[in-house]
Amino acid sequence: MKAGILKLRIYLQFVVSRLLGTGVDTLVLWICSDFLFKGYGYWAEYVLSPIISFEFAVLSNFVCSYYWIWKSRIEHRSVKDFCVRFFIFNLSSGAGFLMKMVFLLIFQKIFEWDVIYCNLAALLISGLFNYFVADLLVFRSRKRVKVSSLDSNEGCDSMGA
Repeated sequence: MKAGILKLRIYLQFVVSRLLGTGVDTLVLWICSDFLFKGYGYWAEYVLSPIISFEFAVLSNFVCSYYWIWKSRIEHRSVKDFCVRFFIFNLSSGAGFLMKMVFLLIFQKIFEWDVIYCNLAALLISGLFNYFVADLLVFRSRKRVKVSSLDSNEGCDSMGA
């Protein structure tokens, strides 16, 4: 029961942190697409802007993950540990980003939505992928639970209890 509650707490923290990351991503995307790269064409607005906003969101998401969500899974905090985990997190987020970009471009072609709406819809899909990768790979639990077998009747009464 405790494991289920812990997983739920971690998932809810993940959702909250990714909402913050989505805010960062959307704000930076808006700045890039409407101010920095406005008028520079499709690739600047629909490819370069999301790449830049994505990296800002990755850093935000990693900091939340490292210091809040999965902090109990980090045994030895150090600059090296932070950097190694960030590198792995960034690579795994890159796979999620490719997934997000594919869906962003599909939504843009099919529905002709603004880049902001395409991005938000694509984030819903890639978000689940990112959760499982972070939980099972980047911040996986290193603790092994020992399961002992009751080979003898020590501590048991005649009824086996």
